[in-house]
Amino acid sequence: MKSHVWRPLYIVLLVIAGVLVVRKIIVPADFGIGARGYMYGWHRPSNEQDWKMVKVKYKTREYCKECHQDKYDEIRQSPHANINCENCHGPALGHPDDPKTLTIDRNRELCARCHFRLEYPTSGRGKIRGIDPKTHNPQLECVTCHWPHDPRKEGHSK
Repeated sequence: MKSHVWRPLYIVLLVIAGVLVVRKIIVPADFGIGARGYMYGWHRPSNEQDWKMVKVKYKTREYCKECHQDKYDEIRQSPHANINCENCHGPALGHPDDPKTLTIDRNRELCARCHFRLEYPTSGRGKIRGIDPKTHNPQLECVTCHWPHDPRKEGHSK
């Protein structure tokens, strides 16, 4: 073969070799080692202790249930049953040690995230009752008329 074929082939082989060498240097030896054999993944046995020191920001509704059983039961029986507490109240990191870490957001935009009218018949969002925040009591907070834990109950601004 002529050199115009070999030169590009050598360059390609050199690039592949370079990638393999750089990968060997950069990627930790235990990266991607798992129970099913070799696989890429974020788990590395060598950094397990680092992950154990990370504070969990979101605690789930089970954490909230320990102290707020009444609210938990109420929301589980409502149309908002599939919404986690922290979607509206923020992450529970630091709560209950610092009660101010959780806020009660009465902002209309919070409710409008899900209840802004969207006309997508094929979307699950199309099944949620929607409003136009500009025309639906624009001067009031939603909780003036709707109790967020069970929006079927009216007139609760707890």
